[in-house]
Amino acid sequence: MASIPTTTKLVFLLFSLVVGMASAQLSSTFYDTSCPKVLSTIKSAVVSAVKTEARMGASLLRLHFHDCFVNGCDASVLLDGTGVEKTATPNTGSLRGFDVIDTIKTQVETACPGVVSCADILAVVARDSVVALGGPSWTVQLGRRDSTTSVASDANSNIPAPTLDLSGLLTSFSNKGLTANEMVALSGAHTIGQARCTTFRARAYNETNIDATYKTSLQSQCPSTGGDNNLSPLDVTSPTTFDNAYFTNLKNNKGLLHSDQQLFNGGSTDAQVNTYSANSPTFRTDFANAMIKMGNLSPLTGTSGQIRKNCRAVN
Repeated sequence: MASIPTTTKLVFLLFSLVVGMASAQLSSTFYDTSCPKVLSTIKSAVVSAVKTEARMGASLLRLHFHDCFVNGCDASVLLDGTGVEKTATPNTGSLRGFDVIDTIKTQVETACPGVVSCADILAVVARDSVVALGGPSWTVQLGRRDSTTSVASDANSNIPAPTLDLSGLLTSFSNKGLTANEMVALSGAHTIGQARCTTFRARAYNETNIDATYKTSLQSQCPSTGGDNNLSPLDVTSPTTFDNAYFTNLKNNKGLLHSDQQLFNGGSTDAQVNTYSANSPTFRTDFANAMIKMGNLSPLTGTSGQIRKNCRAVN
């Protein structure tokens, strides 16, 4: 029998590697056999938490975003310790909802010990939080594993700041493989939640592309000095409902953060803001698709990472 040419062997090897990589990717049915009640368990806990405090829905969604933008969706944002992501400038004193994740992890561990990753819990919680506040649903891909490391400097350099101009926002999202339209869609997450005075003080006092009445209102909530932790809704119209009002607010110069208003300020994303303001179904569809794509950022799969028993500490 003739020997297989070396080039053919290389092609076969590469094909095998690609198939192997594909088999290690995420799947919506990952826990169907190993932990069949995981999705219903998470949903019940999220519904309860959001019913208790509507703002929690936005906080839980934000946890997933701040996780995925730093070395992929690997639950590194949940780890406690010195110099971890929790202590980074965008996160310290700002991220919340860790106790809800702890509760869910405890319930899931009781049902299926050592099976479900904290990274997957974050991804499902984000979807369920949006749904609980009236937003769209999507099929969450599962099978992520948890990181064993967390570094504050990684968060400082990867999470887009509220002070960014449009070019900086586009670059930040492009670095993650996300398009300009996907960036605008994901920014629509600011249709829920609140932000601290320290993140919008400069806009409230120094910027001119802001509605005058809105500006006065913000200044009453956020003094020029002090009150750093005073809160204002990111969507002044309907802060606890996931809708498209955020984009209409931008058209009326009522974006809370500098980075928000940059999406509608005479630049390349104005048209997309107009589209989402006029067409809620389009926004909902684009947001759901962008969340799926973001949730697939550099996941640890297969034998990489671990399944943490406690989301705050490596095993």
